[in-house]
Amino acid sequence: MKLVKLIHSFLDFFYPLFKRFFDRTTYYYAVCGVSNLVLSWFLFFIFYQFLFKKENWHFPLVNITLSSYTMTAFLCFIISFSIGFTLLKYVVFTKSHLKGITQLFRYAVSALITSFTSWILLKIFIETFNFFPTIANIVSSCIVVVISYLLQRKFSFR
Repeated sequence: MKLVKLIHSFLDFFYPLFKRFFDRTTYYYAVCGVSNLVLSWFLFFIFYQFLFKKENWHFPLVNITLSSYTMTAFLCFIISFSIGFTLLKYVVFTKSHLKGITQLFRYAVSALITSFTSWILLKIFIETFNFFPTIANIVSSCIVVVISYLLQRKFSFR
C-alpha cells in the first residue's frame, strides 16, 4: 500500500496542471493508461526486434505458424494486462464497490475485446497497408484507447 500512496502523491503533485480538463479519476486513468500503453509500445519494439527477431514461428506439435508480431502482441498483452489491472484496481478506481474477482473478470472481458480489436487493426495495417509493425501497433492501440476507457469506466470498475 505504500507504493499506491507514493503513486497517488506523485499523481496529485501534477494534478493541478490538468484540473481544468479532467476530474481526478479521469486524470489518474489517463496517466496510468498512457504509462502502461507506452511501456507496451516499448516492449513490443524490443520483443519484435530482438526476442522474436521478425520471424514467423512454427509450432509442429499443433501444426501452426504464428507471425512474430502476433507472438509479440500476445506477450505484450499478458504483461500490460497484469500491470493495467493492478493500476486500475488500486490506483484509479479505488471507490468501486465490486468484488475483486468481479473486477478481474470484467477487466479480462474488456481487455480481450480491446486486444482482439487492436490485433485485427494490427494485421490490417501490416498486411494490407504495409506499415512497419511497431508503427502499426502504435496506431492500432491509439484507436482502441477510447473503447478501452469506456469499457473500463462503465463496465469493469463501475
